[in-house]
Amino acid sequence: MTWINTVSYEDAKGRLKAIYERIKGPDNNIDNILMSHSLRPHTLEGHMTLYKYVLHHPSNTLPKWLLEVIGTYVSMLNVCDYCIEHHFAGLKRLLADDVRSAAIRSALEAASPALAAAEMHLDAQHVAALDYAAKLTKTPTAITPVDIETLRTAGFDDGEILEINQVTAYFAYANRTVLGLGVNKEGDIIGLSPGKDDDPDNWGHG
Repeated sequence: MTWINTVSYEDAKGRLKAIYERIKGPDNNIDNILMSHSLRPHTLEGHMTLYKYVLHHPSNTLPKWLLEVIGTYVSMLNVCDYCIEHHFAGLKRLLADDVRSAAIRSALEAASPALAAAEMHLDAQHVAALDYAAKLTKTPTAITPVDIETLRTAGFDDGEILEINQVTAYFAYANRTVLGLGVNKEGDIIGLSPGKDDDPDNWGHG
C-alpha cells in the first residue's frame, strides 16, 4: 500500500487506534493515504484536521463540488492518480450527473477548463478558479496581485478566494504525501470522504 511500513486497523493501539475509530469507513476501512501516517499519529491528526476544514466545513461558501473539481484538477497537474480517482469519485457523487462529470474530467485531462465552459458544464467564474489553481500549482512564484484581482472580477469575494487557495494548497500537500510515499489504491474503497459537513469534528468516512 505504501513504500514505508504502516499499521493496520487491526494492529493499531492507543492514540492511533482512537484516531482510526474516528476516520474509519465501511468494514473498518482506513484510506491508504491516511494509513501512511500511522507511524506518526500526530501528523494523521494534522492531515485530517486540514482536510476536513478545507474541503468539508460548514463555513465554506463555495459549493463542495467545485472544491472537488479544483482538487481533481490539481491532482491531474501533479499526476497523482490516487487523488484523481478518489476525488473524481466524490465529484461524481456530488454532481449526480455522469455525463457532466465525464465532460468535466475530459476537459481537465486536456488541461483546458475553458473547454468544459464551452460545453456549458462550467461557467466563466469556475474557469477563473481553475486557471488560478493551475498557475499556483505549476508556477507559484508567478502569482501576483493581478491574479487575485482576476478572481474578484470573476465574482469571488476574498473569503472565497481564500477557499480556492487553500484547496489548491491542500492538494499539493496530499499529492506529495501520496507520490513521495508510494501510496496506492490497493484495498481502498474509492471515493469515501468525511460526511456531516455541519460537524467539523466528524471524521468518519462514508
